[in-house]
Amino acid sequence: MDRLHLPSTDAPAAGSEQAVLRASIFATVLVAALGIVAGLASGSFAIVFDGVYSLFDALASMLALLVANMIAAYGASGERGGELEERFTMGVWHLEPMVLGATGLLLIGSTSYALINAIGSFLSGGRELQFGQAIAYAVVTLAVSLAMAAYGHRANRRLRSPLVLIDVQAWLISAAITAALLVAFVVGVAIQGTRYDWMVPYVDPAVLALVCLVILPLPLRTVRAALADVLMVTPPLLKQHVDAVARAFVEREGFLSHRAYVVRKGRGRHIEVFFIVPRGWPARTLEAWDELRDEIGEAIGEDSPDRWLTIAFTADREWA
Repeated sequence: MDRLHLPSTDAPAAGSEQAVLRASIFATVLVAALGIVAGLASGSFAIVFDGVYSLFDALASMLALLVANMIAAYGASGERGGELEERFTMGVWHLEPMVLGATGLLLIGSTSYALINAIGSFLSGGRELQFGQAIAYAVVTLAVSLAMAAYGHRANRRLRSPLVLIDVQAWLISAAITAALLVAFVVGVAIQGTRYDWMVPYVDPAVLALVCLVILPLPLRTVRAALADVLMVTPPLLKQHVDAVARAFVEREGFLSHRAYVVRKGRGRHIEVFFIVPRGWPARTLEAWDELRDEIGEAIGEDSPDRWLTIAFTADREWA
C-alpha cells in the first residue's frame, strides 16, 4: 500500500492567508468596539447589533486563523514526525469545515436574535436615537468594511482559501448592513419635522429587521457545504474523475476492477483507490508497483500538500 502524503516544507500561501486573517481580526475588533460604543451613545440597537455581529466575526476569524496555522504547521512537518502529526495522523483538514460550519451557525443565530429584537421594538413603538452620531459611525464603518473586503478579495485571487473567502463575505455582509443603516439614518434626518415625523422612531427597528431578512439566508450555503464535509459526503465530480482514471488503468493493465473512496475535508482531498489484480499474476518488483502508483497519482492530479492519496493492489476483494 502506498500512502502519498507529500507536504511542502514551506507554505507561502498559508503565510499570506494568516496575514490576511490577522489584519481582518484587528480591523474587526476595532469596528466592533466602535459599533458598541456608538450604538449605546446614539440609542440605536441596529448599531449595537452591528458591533456585536463584528465581535462574532472576530471570534470566527480567530478560529479560522488557528486552523490555518495548524494546517500550515502540519504541512511543514513533512516526514519529521512532529507533535502535531503524531496527534493527527490523518491530517487536520477536517477542522476547517468544522470552523466554517460553526461560523455560519453563529451568524445565523445572531441575525435571528436581532430580527426578533427588531420586531419587538417595532411593536412597542420604536426607538428614539441621535442621528448625527449614528451617521458618523455608519460612514466610518462602511469605509473600513469595503476596504477590508477589497483587501481580502485581492489576496484570495492567489490564495483561493475558503477561510479567507468566508472572511471576505463577512466583510461584505457588514458593509451591506452599514450601508442600509446609513441610508435609513439619512432618511430619518430628512423626515424629521415633516408630516412623516411620526415614523422617525421606527427607522432603527425597521431597517434592522430588513437587513436581518436580507442577510439571514447568506450563511446557509456555507453551513450546508461545511456539513457535507463534516459528514464526509462523497463529492460527485471528484469521485467521477477518480473512477475514470482508475478504469483507464484497469483496462490498460488488465486488472479485474477497482474500488475508489473519495472524501473532501475542507481544502483537503482524501482519496483511496484499490485495484483488484487477478490471482496468480507474475510477480513485479516493488519499484515497478511504485512507478505505476506514480503514474496513477499524476493522472488523478492536484498533487499538493492538501491531497492524501492511497493506492493499493490486491488479489482479495475483501481488502478493497
